[in-house]
Amino acid sequence: MTRFSEALIPTLRESPADAEATSHKLLVRAGMVRQLGAGLWTFLPAGWRVHRKVEAIIREEMDAIGGQEMLMPVLQPADLWTKTGRVGIEELFKLEDRKGSDLVLAMTHEEAITAHVASEVRSWRDLPKLLYQLQVKERDEPRPRAGILRTREFVMKDAYSFDRDEEGLDRSYEACIGAYDRIFDRCGLSWYRVASDVGMMGGQGADEYMAPCAAGEDEVAISAGYAANVDVAIGTPEPVELPEGRDAPLEVETPGLTTVEEVSGALGVPEGALIKAVPFTGDTGEVVMALVRGDDEVNPILLGNAAGLDLRPSTEGEISDRIGPPGFIGPVGTEVRVIKDSQVTGRGLVCGANAADRHLQGVEPGRDFACEEHDIRRVREGDSAPDGSPIRLEPAIEIGNIFKLGTRYSEALGATFLDEDGRVRPIVMGSYGIGPARIVAALAEQGADEAGLSWPASVAPWQVELVALGKGDDETTRIAADLYRELRDSGVEVLFDDREAGAGQKLTDAELIGCPLRIVVGRKGVEAGELEASWRASGDDFTIPLDQGTVRIGQLVAEMS
Repeated sequence: MTRFSEALIPTLRESPADAEATSHKLLVRAGMVRQLGAGLWTFLPAGWRVHRKVEAIIREEMDAIGGQEMLMPVLQPADLWTKTGRVGIEELFKLEDRKGSDLVLAMTHEEAITAHVASEVRSWRDLPKLLYQLQVKERDEPRPRAGILRTREFVMKDAYSFDRDEEGLDRSYEACIGAYDRIFDRCGLSWYRVASDVGMMGGQGADEYMAPCAAGEDEVAISAGYAANVDVAIGTPEPVELPEGRDAPLEVETPGLTTVEEVSGALGVPEGALIKAVPFTGDTGEVVMALVRGDDEVNPILLGNAAGLDLRPSTEGEISDRIGPPGFIGPVGTEVRVIKDSQVTGRGLVCGANAADRHLQGVEPGRDFACEEHDIRRVREGDSAPDGSPIRLEPAIEIGNIFKLGTRYSEALGATFLDEDGRVRPIVMGSYGIGPARIVAALAEQGADEAGLSWPASVAPWQVELVALGKGDDETTRIAADLYRELRDSGVEVLFDDREAGAGQKLTDAELIGCPLRIVVGRKGVEAGELEASWRASGDDFTIPLDQGTVRIGQLVAEMS
């Protein structure tokens, strides 16, 4: 299949100086990727072979559930994005052509596919449909990092389901869940499916697929019977012992004490007995005061969902103008909207008095202030999950996500159909994304050791790396070349290291590249009538009779596949 001496596999001894993630270091060192610019990466031949194998698995499983592959442009008219209200997304690349027409570079393809379906689908008889593509996406990522994990250009598999009603969407959604489960299993990943936030996609529900690894930029809350992205995870903290309640709040002096730690220490109460008031400002200018226990933090995603607003932390000026002096604010007597976390309960709570150097003791929600109640705290390690089991937090890479879009896009872009009674109804949609490059990075992270990469057989760049330790045109080299030709002709994917290089370099590169099976043809082995073999994942060494080499290696490849 490939001779190392003729291939472009520029291995390196040292990692890039700016590399932190294991996948970044090893994919560069193994000659699989190279950086062209900030967030812009080129897959070299070995890395692209892995990417294409991931794509092949994706295509097989999507086709198996009735998906139809197509291809849509990356360059799109901006008016479609204006109609759906997404043209203002900061990460969306926007440009004009020479005539001054507004265009965008798509970061996802809901607008394009919905526009096509709006033009082609007329009747309930035309539904359901499941359409997908593997296409380049562009994202004006503000902080590209971690090699191919967070980039500005990448290939995505995005699929879209179109159904008559919610029941149809549920069936399409479950079919895609089954396909995704099989895709990640076949790729050899360790993964979770977790509840997530709909984010900029909109809609009525979402799940993410996460691959646990140290380089993960997301966190997953996991327990025996619960899994969710920390953005939407809900947990119950340990109860806190509250001070004795009062018939009415008591104002106390707290000069210069603006932090939870300072106030709890001065008043002799646990931090969890304080009400932490955190103001946020909506895009309409509305100020919302979020309340959590003093030992908790606000989850901005949960808060925004509860408020139904796009929120940002309020400035000190906004706090002073609308509520009171920063560091001393609280819900009692305030005129702004108040959203309280469900864990803020009891009669003996402490909060700011909305006056400088003053706090209130003996505060009771409901009695002393009105509020809305939602789960808005950020989950913590050791919380109890909804089923009562303890939660742990684990870093993970997002490798796929699925959304129940409902009619979010079909209504905006006029994608309707006539039902059996002749009524015009909006098509009900779902969206299903997978990042092949993220799968590659996650596999690199999960399978790596100190020596280099270790690929599962299903996606390895080559099934076998054949290393010739002969010199020039000696017998060892000739035997290795004959074995290479025989393996190639029998259909085995083999990388033949025929370089004029030392044994140390060749064996080190083999470990670094990480093909599942390594075969070494050396002088001593040839004299003994043996081939030296090694499994990359386990490190187990064994020998194969030289005269049975092609047959036995073929059997091993078939078994590992």
